Amino acid sequence: MERRAPVFHTHGCRLNAYETEAMRDLSTAAGLEDAVIVNTCAVTAEAVRKARQDIRRLRRANPNARVIVTGCAAQTEPETFRAMPEVDAVIGNHAKMQPETWAGLAADFIGTTEAAQIDDIMSVRETAGHLIDGFGTRSRAYVQVQNGCDHRCTFCIIPFGRGNSRSVPAGVVVDQIRRLVERGYNEVVLTGVDLTSWGADLPAAPRLGDLVLRILKLVPDLPRLRISSIDSIEADPALMQAIADEPRLMPHLHLSLQHGDDLILKRMKRRHLRDDAIRFCEDARRLRPDMTFGADIIAGFPTETEAQFVNSLKLVSECDLTWLHVFPYSPRQGTPAARMPQVDGVAIKDRARRLREAGALAATRHLQAQIGRTHRILLENPVMGRTEQFTEVRFADPQPEGQIVTARIAGAGDSHLTV
Repeated sequence: MERRAPVFHTHGCRLNAYETEAMRDLSTAAGLEDAVIVNTCAVTAEAVRKARQDIRRLRRANPNARVIVTGCAAQTEPETFRAMPEVDAVIGNHAKMQPETWAGLAADFIGTTEAAQIDDIMSVRETAGHLIDGFGTRSRAYVQVQNGCDHRCTFCIIPFGRGNSRSVPAGVVVDQIRRLVERGYNEVVLTGVDLTSWGADLPAAPRLGDLVLRILKLVPDLPRLRISSIDSIEADPALMQAIADEPRLMPHLHLSLQHGDDLILKRMKRRHLRDDAIRFCEDARRLRPDMTFGADIIAGFPTETEAQFVNSLKLVSECDLTWLHVFPYSPRQGTPAARMPQVDGVAIKDRARRLREAGALAATRHLQAQIGRTHRILLENPVMGRTEQFTEVRFADPQPEGQIVTARIAGAGDSHLTV
């Protein structure tokens, strides 16, 4: 019978997708065959439900394959997945990055490998050595520089899936980015669970801004550096300097804001107030006038009143946000917020809808303002690329994939620009 290479299915964040590529390499090196690996997300109860649904579907489609479940939901709720008859093994977030895990699975799935390998993620201190050169598109590569989180927001289960914050040393990051540039990548994105905590566990406790400046200095041939979601209250002076002085640092920041009301922010155990968020956006845009902001905002957090929700709604204009990720609140078992008085589900859906509408209007204003302007666009495929502000641009005629082209914007659609 023909043996098949493992098949991977990824849920959740960009970091999960990055780690799937690492597991693909590890499982291939170990010789694992005839397996389906599901890399799960735990950010919401809905994410866990979708993972279970996907596992059942994959088992029906692959009756003879071994089904292995890993990722954040496997780490936080291993018993949930071990109880599923469709699942053969459950692998925690630390174990999934270890070559010996995959060697054991390949050698003797039933005889020598435990059906559940879940480490105490809070005891993990080392940085995983699973740097992947070139994950992403042919034009953009993602580099994981940090994992885990030391904070305990009351709605969030992720620290219990990822563990405490760990940083990849700057020299390792720089060496990887050099290799990526040598392979022709024109943009690198720094990723992590809590990116602005990078460096706190390293000697001399450098900050994210120090890493950014070091990359730009030591890899002068890198055309574009982008950073993913950050906590604005932790933006350090060096990062603000980079925003002001380094044109190769892209003028787009995705902010973990979560809410616009001070009392709700305190109940979330966030470290900033609404005025802090507004001030940061004003400062960043003053330093870099072409800066655009995305933001995560939760609708219907426990105890949220209509007036408190309106404070989140106002934040869209007060921070001049362009791209919104709106999350209707859903309780996660094991978090403090799940024990707080809950908002009615109908109200949550309505508030999420209103936030999305505000976000759509903000995006439309941004798109319309670009018409007639000239942008440098990185081509992700022959007919689609992104500006430095990460705005999607569509081309009528094919362009050189992976290259940066300069073009004048002729029009705008619902969510993209046209040339």
